[in-house]
Amino acid sequence: MSGHSQFKLFGEKRFMPFFITQASGALNDNIFKNALAALLVFQGSRLAGLNTDQVVNLSALVFILPFFLFSALFGQFADKYEKSMQIRRIKLFEVLIMATATLGFWLDNLPILLGVLFMLGFQSTIFGPIKYGILPQVLEPRELVGGNALVEMGTFVAILTGTILGPQLAGIEADWPFWVSVVCLGVAIAGYVAARGIPLAAAVAPELKINWNIFSETLRNIRFLNHKRVVLNSVLGISWFWFFGATFLVQIPSYSQNVLGGNEDVMSVLLAMFIIGISAGSLLCEKLSGRRVEIGLVPFGAIGLTLFGLDLYFSSPRIALVDTTLGTFFSNGGNWRVSFDLLMIGVFGGFYIVPLYALVQQRSEPSHRSRVIAGNNILNALFMVIAAIFAMLLLGRAGFTIPELFGLTAILNAIVAIYIFTIVPEFLMRFLVWILIHTIYRVRVTGAEHIPDEGPVIVAANHVSFVDPLIIAGMVRRPIRFVMYYRIYRIPLLKFIFKTGKAIPIAGRSENREILNNAYQRIRETLSNGNVLGIFPEGAITRDGEIKKFKKGIEKTVREQPVPVVPMALCHLWGSMFSRRDALLKRRPYKLWAKIELRIGEPIPPAELTAARLEAEVRKLRGADR
Repeated sequence: MSGHSQFKLFGEKRFMPFFITQASGALNDNIFKNALAALLVFQGSRLAGLNTDQVVNLSALVFILPFFLFSALFGQFADKYEKSMQIRRIKLFEVLIMATATLGFWLDNLPILLGVLFMLGFQSTIFGPIKYGILPQVLEPRELVGGNALVEMGTFVAILTGTILGPQLAGIEADWPFWVSVVCLGVAIAGYVAARGIPLAAAVAPELKINWNIFSETLRNIRFLNHKRVVLNSVLGISWFWFFGATFLVQIPSYSQNVLGGNEDVMSVLLAMFIIGISAGSLLCEKLSGRRVEIGLVPFGAIGLTLFGLDLYFSSPRIALVDTTLGTFFSNGGNWRVSFDLLMIGVFGGFYIVPLYALVQQRSEPSHRSRVIAGNNILNALFMVIAAIFAMLLLGRAGFTIPELFGLTAILNAIVAIYIFTIVPEFLMRFLVWILIHTIYRVRVTGAEHIPDEGPVIVAANHVSFVDPLIIAGMVRRPIRFVMYYRIYRIPLLKFIFKTGKAIPIAGRSENREILNNAYQRIRETLSNGNVLGIFPEGAITRDGEIKKFKKGIEKTVREQPVPVVPMALCHLWGSMFSRRDALLKRRPYKLWAKIELRIGEPIPPAELTAARLEAEVRKLRGADR
């Protein structure tokens, strides 16, 4: 894809029909659920002899039940069969569901309507693994974050629209079931038409034998998550977000009415703040991550969720307000703070969730990626059920207020985040790298397309400062294992980052032969496993800003394992706080937010690689810019 804006995907046939299809499904779910909620609130006892709370809770259970029952089964279908055909059949099924809803509305028949709700949950269950499984197939790796951001934005905008439109349609006094039916059928048909434009997405595991035992397959899907520890912990992070988000989102209507004393307009504004925030945060992810899967944004998002969640508790009125219209709501300065808190919770939620979804898609094995997504959906549903029980217990038996529930959830978020980032320090390491390259420096990258998206490769750069590995790692889409002088590796403030990034310490032959031999062994393992190896062929940081003669160790490595070598040049770093200008590490930044460049050249084939050729390419890239 040319250009650098995620919005250009809207002009691509491989993305736009899918985007409309998935957004229309989310819109229809929420129009129907909220229109049905209006019917249940005002006519629940007449329809089933139950009180309103019982029927509303029953409807929530009915919608989420299919995620537990069928996610594992249909995750197999998503991997075994071509995906665009499955999507078209699912959307045609949605048209039939909404036709059944029309009958249920006209008959005022609660069992039929709850059956429709169950089938909508079923449809979402079978669509979910395809929805996230198809993205890595139709998008380039550099587009994955932007594509996920657009999908999340579309989903939450659809949720907001459906949440507002459903009750509005239900509020039309004359023949309101007719209008709900017309809109839902129209959206379903539009989704089916869009689905017909989705291009083919080949089956990734056509040889797979379907296991029809939903219980054993559910356990198998959960085990798939554990194949890669980072995938399992990312899924747990996603599930925690749905616990956090469901706790806040579900309580907003009660919070707006019972704490702020607001009417339906106030509730709509608060929901809009939350969902607009998530949409904005999702879209900002591509800009902040440089079009790569930047998991350093996840701790950043977690910090914001806790801070603004706590501030929402402190900014909420201690005595419940009454008769708050939209005008009086915004005339109170404290309510602006409440609105801003909800907006920022959404923004940081976007920072948190988009990289995690992209990471799961990127790190999962293609042969069972959809089943990993199915396992993710099962855990997401479980965490949302736990969130509902958690809220019911605290607000009911424990006597918590809604603001107190928000505050406690924010504190729990901090505890969960600390736990996740302790057992998976890669998140924290990438966060520190992200902070470095977005505060001290402004980095411009040219030639990023020269680094292959997969397969073993060596990247080689001039060595200007102590943070060269961090800058390169922060600006390259793929994880890099750097070979670095063991004394730099042991610098106290940087060792955590280097160790977490699986850097390879190396020593001279006369210094420590054991470290040297171990380094060469790890280099061989890195390239054999198809990873990216980073080296600084000068062997030391420059003391005068000039490029020194490249050592011949690179030639030995490429002889043993013939892989392409990508030359890089770091420019404008000489004189920064981490360089050795004036023979000492400077105590404060030479220039905050300094502009530096990473110039990336075309790969050198292994048969043509020599230390002299590589040095010449790096010098050519750098030019006169130290």
